Formats: sequence, C-alpha cells, structure tokens
Amino acid sequence: MRKKVDERIRTLIENGVKNRHRSMFVIIGDKSRDQIVNLHYMLSKAVVKSRPTVLWCYKDKLELSSHKKKRAKQIKKLMQRGLLDPEKVDPFSLFVETGGLTYCLYKDSERILGNTFGMCILQDFEALTPNLLARTIETVQGGGLIILLLRSLSSLTSLYTMVMDVHERYRTESHSEAAGRFNERFLLSLASCKACVVMDDELNILPISSHIKSITPVPVNEDPEGLSESERDLKNLKQELSEDFPVGPLIKKCCTLDQGKAVVTFLDAILDKNLRSTVALLAARGRGKSAALGLAVAGAIAAGYSNIYVTAPSPENLKTLFEFVCKGFDAIEYKEHIDYDVVKSVNPEFKKATVRINIYKQHRQTIQYIQPHEHEKLSQVELLVVDEAAAIPLPVVKSLLGPYLVFLSSTVNGYEGTGRSLSLKLLQQLEEQSQLSKGVEGSLSGRVFKKIELSESIRYASADPIECWLNALLCLDVTNSVASISRLPPPSECDLYYVDRDTLFSYHKDSELFLQRMMALYVSSHYKNSPNDLQLMADAPAHHLFVLLGPVDESKNQLPDILCVIQVSLEGQISRKSAIKSLSVGYQPHGDQIPWKFCEQFRDPDFPSLSGARIVRIATHPSAMRLGYGSAAIELLTRYYEEQLRSFSELDVEDAEETPQGSQLRLSEAAEKVSLLEENIKPKTDLPPLLVHLRERRPEKLHYLGVSFGLTLDLFRFWKKHKFAPFYICQIPNNVTGEHTCMVLKPLNNDDFEVSGCDEWGFFSPFYQEFKLQFSRNLSRDFRDMEYKLAMSVLDPKMDFTDIEPAPSKSDELSKLINTLLSPYDMGRLKDYSNNLIDYLSITDLLSILAHLYFQGKIPVTLTYVQASILLCMGLQNRDVSYVEEQLKKALERQQILSYFKKVMIKLYKYLYGVASKEIESALPRLKERVLEPHSISVDEDLNDAAKKVEEEMKGKSDGVLNPQLLQQFAIEGREGELEDALENGGEKVLSGGVISVKSSRSEVQSNKSGKKRGKDEHGSKSTSKKRKS
Repeated sequence: MRKKVDERIRTLIENGVKNRHRSMFVIIGDKSRDQIVNLHYMLSKAVVKSRPTVLWCYKDKLELSSHKKKRAKQIKKLMQRGLLDPEKVDPFSLFVETGGLTYCLYKDSERILGNTFGMCILQDFEALTPNLLARTIETVQGGGLIILLLRSLSSLTSLYTMVMDVHERYRTESHSEAAGRFNERFLLSLASCKACVVMDDELNILPISSHIKSITPVPVNEDPEGLSESERDLKNLKQELSEDFPVGPLIKKCCTLDQGKAVVTFLDAILDKNLRSTVALLAARGRGKSAALGLAVAGAIAAGYSNIYVTAPSPENLKTLFEFVCKGFDAIEYKEHIDYDVVKSVNPEFKKATVRINIYKQHRQTIQYIQPHEHEKLSQVELLVVDEAAAIPLPVVKSLLGPYLVFLSSTVNGYEGTGRSLSLKLLQQLEEQSQLSKGVEGSLSGRVFKKIELSESIRYASADPIECWLNALLCLDVTNSVASISRLPPPSECDLYYVDRDTLFSYHKDSELFLQRMMALYVSSHYKNSPNDLQLMADAPAHHLFVLLGPVDESKNQLPDILCVIQVSLEGQISRKSAIKSLSVGYQPHGDQIPWKFCEQFRDPDFPSLSGARIVRIATHPSAMRLGYGSAAIELLTRYYEEQLRSFSELDVEDAEETPQGSQLRLSEAAEKVSLLEENIKPKTDLPPLLVHLRERRPEKLHYLGVSFGLTLDLFRFWKKHKFAPFYICQIPNNVTGEHTCMVLKPLNNDDFEVSGCDEWGFFSPFYQEFKLQFSRNLSRDFRDMEYKLAMSVLDPKMDFTDIEPAPSKSDELSKLINTLLSPYDMGRLKDYSNNLIDYLSITDLLSILAHLYFQGKIPVTLTYVQASILLCMGLQNRDVSYVEEQLKKALERQQILSYFKKVMIKLYKYLYGVASKEIESALPRLKERVLEPHSISVDEDLNDAAKKVEEEMKGKSDGVLNPQLLQQFAIEGREGELEDALENGGEKVLSGGVISVKSSRSEVQSNKSGKKRGKDEHGSKSTSKKRKS
C-alpha cells in the first residue's frame, strides 16, 4: 500500500540542498531500512547534478542474507537484458544493487577520512561512540542526509537504559553498572536541532521533532551564474592571479575563498625567503587546512626550496597533505616517475603512509617526514611544516622552531580532539615577540609571525545546523566558553565542590552552560582531548567530578567561575583470586589502571584488593595557572578522602543510595504508559543540586590516591610537592611525545594498616624503595638519556647526613657489603686517586658500584646537589665528563667538574676506609715477618765463650806442632860454641828473615828414618818459609 510522505520531510531535504546544509533523520523501527530508499529518492530529485553516493556504516553484520545476494545478482542480469519490471522488485534490493554504496565497519572508519558522500547511514546504535558519530557525519557534503537507524523501542526513554558497547570498557570488578547519561543528553539534544527529524519506520514524525511544524521552503539568492557571493569572490581571485607563477596554477585547486587566501599568504612567505618567519593556520575540522599546506609545499618546490621537512603526530595524519602536494605538482606540470618519486613507509605501524617525495626536475629536492621529537635532524632544513600542531606537546613544538621558515597548522576544534595550549600559549608568545621585534628597528632576534584562520567549510555552507548541533552535543566548539574571571580569590578562600553528573548531563540550560565551561578548561589545559572523553565523564560508573570555586555569592543568580576541574576514577577492590589469575595469565582487564600495574610491577596479589582513586585529569583556568589553585584543589581532595572535613551518619548514606534507584523506576514506569507517537521528551525536573559541598557528602573509604601522566620535570615536581611518590615509569617512551608514562601514588591516613616506625609512606614504603632500586639500575639503559634533574627528582636521594650518626650494626652490614663488591686493590686505586697518583679514568669501573651504594643510602656521606648530580651522570648513567658539561649548560667547565668529582671520591673513600679498613688490610697478601727475640746470654758472655773455644783449638794445634818427638829430627848435635862460631863467621850473610843454616852432624841414616814423613815435612817447611818471607 502506498502512503503519501509528509511534505515537511521533502521540504527539509530541498531546503538543505538549496542552502548546502545537511539534514538528519532518526528512524525508529525494525523496518526502518525500507525507508532509506524513499529518502534517497527524494534527495536524488532535489540534487540535479548527480546521483548521491551512500556511505553505510555498521558494527559487524549488514543483515543481508545470502539468498538476497543471489537474487540481487539475478536482478542485475535482468536489468542488463532489459527484462526487469521495477514494480515487482523489492525496492531495497534494487537500491542496494544500483551501485554507489560504500560499506564501512565502525572499527575501520578511519579509512573514510577525507572522503565525501551524499548520504550516510548509521546502523547498530549501541556500537556508536562520540568519535564515530562525528567522524562519519563529517563526511557528508552540504545538502546531504544523515540517517540513524534504531530498532523498535517501546519508548524513546528506553535509550536511557540501553547498554552501549563502550560500557563494557567502563565496567570494573567493583563498579559494574554504567549509566546512560550520554544517551539521555543525546536524545534531548535532537529536539533542539532544527535540521533533525525523529520518526518511526512509516515516516510518521514523532512529537520530539515538533519544531518541524513551522518549516517553510527557503529561497536562495544567487547571481545569474548560480554562484554565491563567496564563490564569486573566489573566482575573481583566481582570475587576478592566473598569470602569476606558481600562485596562479595552485590557487585553481582551492575550493573556498578562505583557502585561497591562505595559500596566497603561504606563498608570499615562501617567496620572501625570510628564514625567521612563522605562519600559523587555525581552523575547525573540514576547512581545508591540510590541502592548503600541501599546495603551499608544492609552491615551495617550484620556488627552489631544497630541504622541506613535514611533521605530525603520525604520518597517517599527513595523507591529505601529501595528496595535495601531488595535485599541486600536477598543476605546475610535474610528472610522477619523471620529475618526482613518492616513497611509502615500510613500517607496518604507519600503514604504508607516504613519508618522502624526491624531486629531480630543477635540482635535488626532498620533502621528508620526521617524527615530532626528532628535532635534531633539522640542521639543513629550509621549510618546516607542522600539521596538527595542537596534538603535539607544547615543549616539543617549541623545540622544532629554529632559523628557518615554519608553517604551523592546528585544529582548534573537531572530532579528532585537540588541545588549545598551542593557540593560547605558543601563538601568543610568537605574536608578542613579533610585535617587540617590529618596535626595535633592525632587530633580528624576533620571528615574523602571521596568523590565518579558516571559517568556511569545504563540504558544506557556513551556519550548517548539523555542525552547530554536533559541536554543542560533543562540546567541540568550546573555545569561546572560557569565561573571563573578573576577580581571582586567594586559593585559601576557595572550596571544592562535588558535581552531580545526573544534573550536569540533564540538558538543562544552566547545566549545559556549566558543562561547556568545564570542557573548555579541559581543552585549554591539555594537549589531547577526544569527544569520547565526554561519554566517559557521563557514563563511567567509577568516575566522579569536582570543581574548585571561589566564594559563592548566593544573592547573585549566576553560575560561579570555575577555577579548577578534577576528574577522579575510583579503582581497586579487586578480589585476590582475580589478581592471582591476572598474574598467571598476564592479562589486565579494562580500567583499574593503578591496581593492575602495581600488581604487575611488584607481583603482589594483595594490593588490588585495596580501594583507591586515580586522578584522571586536573585542569586549571588559563587565567589562574601557576597561582596555587591546582595545589589547593589537590589538598582539599586529599583531606576529603581522609575524612577530615566532616563525619557522616549511616542514615545519610542509605538516603543517598536510594535516590538514583527511585528515579530509574519512575522513568521505566512512565515509559510503559505512553506510546511513541504520544511521548513528549523533556529534561527531568526532580534533580539533585548540581554542586554539593564536600562537607555535605560522605566520601568513599580509600587507601590511596594515584595519578598517571607523561613524565616531565614540571609535572613530576608538582605531584612530588603533594607527597606523591612514583612506583612505575614505562621504559619505552611515547612515540609522539617522547615522554615516559609515570604512575605515582600517595597513601592516605587509614586505620587498616599496621605500619612499624614513623615512615611517611606507610604501607607503600617497601614498594617505593624497591622502585628506586629498579629505577637506578635502569638509568644505565632505558633512562640513559633522561635529564639529570628529572632523574634526581625521581630518585630523591638523601644528601644531607650531618645530623645522623652511623649505627654500628649498619656499619657492620656495610663492611660485609664492601668486602663483597670492592676488592682491596679497588680500595687501593681509590686511595691513589684521592692522593693524585692516578687519573680518574683508572677508577671509572668503580663508579657504578659507588653510585649505587650512595643512592641506595648505604653510604651516609653529605654531598651537594651538584656533586650528587655528577655522581648520577657518571656513575648511574655511565656518561663522560663532556656529557655532564653539556647537561649543566656550560655552567661548569671541565676542570671544575673533575674537581667536584674528586671531592666526591675522596669523601666516599674516607667513609669506606673508616668502616672497613681492618677488613681491607687483613685481606691484602703480606711477606712473613721475622720475629727478633733477645738471646739467653749477653754479648760479652758469648764473646768470652767463643774466645775460650778458639784458645782451646789453638792450644790443641800448638801442642801437636811442638811435639818433642817430631822436633827431635831437627836437633843439632854440637855445642854452643859451634853455633856462636857459625854466627860470627856468617854474620854478614844472614838473611832478612833472621834464619841461618847449621850443618847437622847426625848420621844420614838417622835422619832418613822415614822418607815419606820427611817429604811431608819438607813440604811443610817450604810453606812455612813462604809464610815467613811474606
């Protein structure tokens, strides 16, 4: 049976085509797909140019059965033969087979970026997320349709309790019931969208779209050629510049007047060749930023630039830019494979994205992709292009600036989500520097700065109602919602309030304004934001919101200024069984980041059972940064969870828990009584207050607070100031930011633990010490390039031991440890170095051991911060003196560093020697000592005894020589007269020896008694005579 379609539907489609505005239809019912054909037919009639293309997005199944596909093939064959009767064919099957449809899984939605369709169909509502919603709607051109298919509902309010796929990620073991606040706000927002119609599967308009009653056809004022005013201006600009090269050919590729002016500005900067110039391009999504940059890069190649570098968070973000570089080359008549080559990435993470273009036409020229943190590669660059700069951390973007031409592009709002710190901080600084340099004549220090903003969309006309609705729903365009603060109260006068999420997402006028202001602080304070964060805030059961407000004047009927926003996620309360299972399997469920990471890091199955809160975000108003408001909010939050503000009764808790359950029951009862065609959806009225003072709300019982963030010196010092200590630092840095993920934890005062001693870290103390030990070991490998100030802050070593006396037991332990780690020869080398006998290179192998002992607190020696830093760099990071000199920014020269180093070694050696000197000396090998003992007799007695022995020996010998029997053979026979005569006669011939010879008168026989004996005596006499002569 045919039914006449409501004229208001046709009028809405035709008005959208005339104004180049998009329209949206939400169709509820199991047969809603059959109405797609009718809507597509009406759109085809309104669009005269061509048949609209269709994008069909779904979760996993299209619900097109196999027999329908076979019949579709038969229909196609019949159509080719001309034997098909359209009246007998299923219209939907005919629509599917006539072509022009592109199917896309939600998980593959990234591949449709940059494409344009005339109609977008979204089925499987439960699989939609804010990111997917914005990403798919953004592909529809002006005049096109967005069709959202919903299954049969007894009431629209049943969307409030619909279980979304993303809720599975929000559930944890202790928080399993996700709320449907985002769906509630989504449904209520449809009533405010003038280009949206909610209807059933028979195209009956539902009461929620009552605004469609007053719709009337809209005339369009166009010139005779069918061009709008902006299109006429763009055409005139193209004609004016048609003769200029390379501007003329390139500007012909521009689609809007804003884009054309941006390309002209870029090319002016290129042709000026001022190497200290920055051009920033700011726009929302779909304004043609990347295309304008691509055309400008092609113009730079034509102008002769040789080295052009392009950077973005990922090379996939540069797909459109490189595409328009190639289109620009076509416009200036460069041929691929002849004049240039395109190089694709072989890295599987980059998905074959373009990373390089080599140009050979004039001379060797290159367009090269680099990662944002690789700024050291920019030594020879002439032009640097930074696309999606707001998604890159501000310090990284600053490091990319240098003495060369820089083009910056940033999305100020859009579905990809960005931060505003780039436009709020960096661009403001560049503009101020540019103004200062203009004021000083001949100044070369400042950079020339230009800012371009694109407001006109490429795909659709300005003031598109779908864009306005989507921006409001997902808080994309909140840059103007950062309210200026007239008076900044002292932080001590501020109070922290709990934000009731049921009221915040109720779509009341005041609640919406407050939500927009909260999201504006998020966007202005963080580098990266995503529309999915909004659904997380609304539906996640473990998340809570707090705001810091100044003194509230209740007499004034206005919303207070938000100074600071804190988003907290409750974690923990995980069973020991689940923790042991996770450790054995190696799998971590969604949520509960800190408990699972702590459990994995220390292999402790008990910690996940504790309850804690993770601070997901803390955002401060741009006008109130670094004034103490963030610190005040953290202190109040800590006091709140330590129950220092007020105690509550059990009755208050019971009343608070009953309220949301009662509202859900009333909601479901109302839904059963009213049909779809009679139901009128309005925001709730019986809502609790939006803001609740912390004294009026009972806190959850927690054991700790935790935070996870990208490790930077400023952020770490902020959390360290509030008594948070690290327990995990990821060894692999983030690919985009180059930062290591860090998790810190603060134990809260709690009676559930028995902790010995007065350690400020409580139950966390042994884990903290273990973390510092692991971190010090990793400093020589994974954290070798970490800045010494950051490493010192993480280790937080005790350097002042002036008031501490070493305990004997600890000295004994250290003595044993030294004997294990250091040999006596090592101590000898340290002693020689301390006495200037050897060079420091001779003890470099000992630095690691000494540094580990010191930073573990084993050696209580007082060092200055500079001395400890030098010991950390050279001992733990294994760096040389040149690196230390570079880290200290040339504040100390090489000889000064070595002097400090020697002082450190002397202090360490003196302490070690004092503790273990005896053990060291006893371990050294020594020569055996001779013991000198006194004799039992004196020297005189010994000499007398020796003299007596000699005399006795001499007497014995003389007795043998003077034997009369032996001397008898030499006897002279005669008288004394003969001797005297002999002396008188031979007196002159007496020899000098005084010996004379007298002839014996004895007989020869007597004298020759023994020949043998005589010979012996003769030999003796000869020797005797020789002695006498001598």
